[in-house]
Amino acid sequence: MAVDPTGAAVKQLLEEDPGGPVVMLNLLRFDPEHRGDYAAYSRTVGERILPRYGAELVYYGKGSTALVAEDGQAWDAVMLVRYPSRGVFAQMLADPEFAEVASLRTAALTEAVLQATVPLT
Repeated sequence: MAVDPTGAAVKQLLEEDPGGPVVMLNLLRFDPEHRGDYAAYSRTVGERILPRYGAELVYYGKGSTALVAEDGQAWDAVMLVRYPSRGVFAQMLADPEFAEVASLRTAALTEAVLQATVPLT
């Protein structure tokens, strides 16, 4: 299963841009042998890359009791990251420093959901 956004997915994200900030929902399932890789990835991204783009970590938590889920649907972690815009998110993906650490994220995950959210008005 793919855990990284494709070029086509990023293109669609930009084409469907309603404008304004975007909060990206991350649902994460870790490979137990490589979970430390995700810690290294998130440390670099959180300390150096997100601030460069005006983005912020809104919430990062460990999955707990699943009250409504089929077997195997519980997630190891949930994260919400706010970006000033979808365009800024795409710029971050193209950042050379981000590209250097993205492989750590890829190695650490067995499954992921990365979904843009739109505020309800």
